[in-house]
Amino acid sequence: MISTDLLRRLDVVAPRYTSYPTVPEWSADFMAVDHATALRRAGETPEAALSLYVHLPFCRELCSYCGCNVVVTRDQARVERYLAALDQEIAHVASLLGDRRRVARLHLGGGTPTFLDERQLTRLWATLTSHFQLEPGAEVALEIDPVVTTKAQLSLLGSFGFNRISMGVQDFDPDVQRAVNRIQSFEETAVAVEHARSVGFRSVNLDLIYGLPRQTASSFRRTMAQVVALSPDRVAVFSFAYVPTLRANQRRLVQAELPSSELKQDLQAVADDQLGSAGFRAIGIDHYARQDDELAIAAERGTLWRDFQGYTTRRANATVAVGASAISDLGFAFAQNDHSLGSYEQAVGTGVTATCRGKWLSDDDLRRRELITQILCNGVAELGPDGTSHFAAELAALSPLVQDGLVTTRGASLWLSPVGRRFARNVAMVFDAYLHREGAIRSFSRAI
Repeated sequence: MISTDLLRRLDVVAPRYTSYPTVPEWSADFMAVDHATALRRAGETPEAALSLYVHLPFCRELCSYCGCNVVVTRDQARVERYLAALDQEIAHVASLLGDRRRVARLHLGGGTPTFLDERQLTRLWATLTSHFQLEPGAEVALEIDPVVTTKAQLSLLGSFGFNRISMGVQDFDPDVQRAVNRIQSFEETAVAVEHARSVGFRSVNLDLIYGLPRQTASSFRRTMAQVVALSPDRVAVFSFAYVPTLRANQRRLVQAELPSSELKQDLQAVADDQLGSAGFRAIGIDHYARQDDELAIAAERGTLWRDFQGYTTRRANATVAVGASAISDLGFAFAQNDHSLGSYEQAVGTGVTATCRGKWLSDDDLRRRELITQILCNGVAELGPDGTSHFAAELAALSPLVQDGLVTTRGASLWLSPVGRRFARNVAMVFDAYLHREGAIRSFSRAI
């Protein structure tokens, strides 16, 4: 149980730390020439496998809760132009990487990747496999909306070798669905899950969100029971990131219908209880996996890792990303493409990357990044041989969280309690060297 007083003190604006340093700290001075240099440097280790991400931004309509970089359209000419630009960017990026072309992890995200029809999916697959080689046993995954995804599309993707699929659900309650403009029946989702398994997808993940308008503990309990009935391998139950100043579509939501911090904690407790009773293990933050799933095993061993595509056991020292708004994580640098389709297509059409911002990581960035990632993934971290002196100020700032029972320290080691794991973002903030500077950007969602 978490007291109301503690909830109020922890409910602060907090980064999600899908990267460190966080995106607001990246610079527009990091340009296409820097991006190219970083890719060439990544190519200096051709024996190391890559992670490859492709952003497909298209959706048929915009959900009111959405925080992704999406383009709502039904104009197929616009899609064809984008695919042509992707062809060019993939070829250009591959040339900069030199002989480093092996891929251990491929992920299609969006948007809705299955917005593409079968011919377009085949074209994209041909482009990817002509420039990169999938390792045997590679993780090949994509995100889908079950409502717009056909059996024929799933069968085609299965024939290509896709083996992991993530399906957006958010909530099965009709009243909540109407509030967020996302209508999706349990039956449609069940058909998609069953067919995906039949055509070779060995792992099914369902994505939900708690903190949406009109959610109640009883309604979310019904949704979680339906989720369990679908027998997924993994479940993500994300806290709703309400940032209407950044996402204009969220301004359509009725703020008075959003759950309070206390109710959000009740909703998360519902997920913990029902998924735990069904044999799932809580891993990292917001995620659950069956006890025999490789993520659960990695969490048990303390080897879980996290990147822009989520939790993984396959830590790659370079993630190469293509498409508008896509973010490459090359280990020593971040680089993001332009969000605008027009600007993205114009840039790659001239034979350069469509870079809009990025950041070279310092030694201190790398050290803090590793520490923060371990906190969010495994709930335990080592500060290093000189950790007590190097992080003396941070350890002092950590004292209130120690007193609240979120974290325990012993020398250069720290462990998060069960409550601390729930509020791992609050613990991680203490070690964020940028967040505490004067004038630091704080355009993040709340911790609760």
